[in-house]
Amino acid sequence: MIDAHTHLENGDLSIEYVCKFIDAAKEKGITHLQILDHTHRFFEFKDCYKRVCEVSKLQEEWFLKKQKNSIDDYLKLIAALKKETFDIDVRFGLEVCYTPETESLLSSILKNYHFDFLIGSVHSVDGYLYDMDAFSKELLWDKNDPSTIYKSYYDSIEKLIQSNLFDQVGHPDVIKLYSIDPGYDLHPTYHHIARLANEYNIKMEDNTKAHYSYHHPDIGLNADFRNILKENNVQIVTASDAHYPSDVGRCFELLKKKTELNLSAFLY
Repeated sequence: MIDAHTHLENGDLSIEYVCKFIDAAKEKGITHLQILDHTHRFFEFKDCYKRVCEVSKLQEEWFLKKQKNSIDDYLKLIAALKKETFDIDVRFGLEVCYTPETESLLSSILKNYHFDFLIGSVHSVDGYLYDMDAFSKELLWDKNDPSTIYKSYYDSIEKLIQSNLFDQVGHPDVIKLYSIDPGYDLHPTYHHIARLANEYNIKMEDNTKAHYSYHHPDIGLNADFRNILKENNVQIVTASDAHYPSDVGRCFELLKKKTELNLSAFLY
């Protein structure tokens, strides 16, 4: 079983903290663990967040609090961990905040580093973060037609896949997190994304975080979206999006019961 998306964001970059995630994974029966952190943590990616900071003072304050380290600190940690022996397969990567406007900049930065995997995720719509309880409804959801937000989000997901920069798409349908009706039929979008994912050989996450953090009724992907991905032979990986060791593998058993999936099949 794999947990393909776990974060060090709320701790320090230390072997001791990483081992808490590994221990939690072993307790849950996870045999393959992917550990990463957001690009917003690292100074080298600061220019990729100019728009996020420009459109709102609240977002700028959020971003400045997230800036903690040089990516060199993370690379040194990974190098040290690569010398260790673990009972499970552990890989190290990066979750990249993708926007079409920063694609060229991201490409120029990412080519300087080598990770075991790169996850591309869309965290903003036209510069506005969509999942911040403190301000996203005020800045984004209350001021725009939901269909506009959904269409912009999925347009970015499509461009993310076509960028050919990433191995995996993070939480591909998480824009649903507040259970706001998109106002149009998403099935044509699901089919188009599935065809692109197959064409570009990119993994898609069945990510449980919207369920346990935002109480969305879907445990992971929308059921129709999941089935369409499977019909198009897209590789799906289970992901908790854990930001704490206690959330590693969270809701995976519920996902298994809900979907009748064989979680042992979700390997590299």
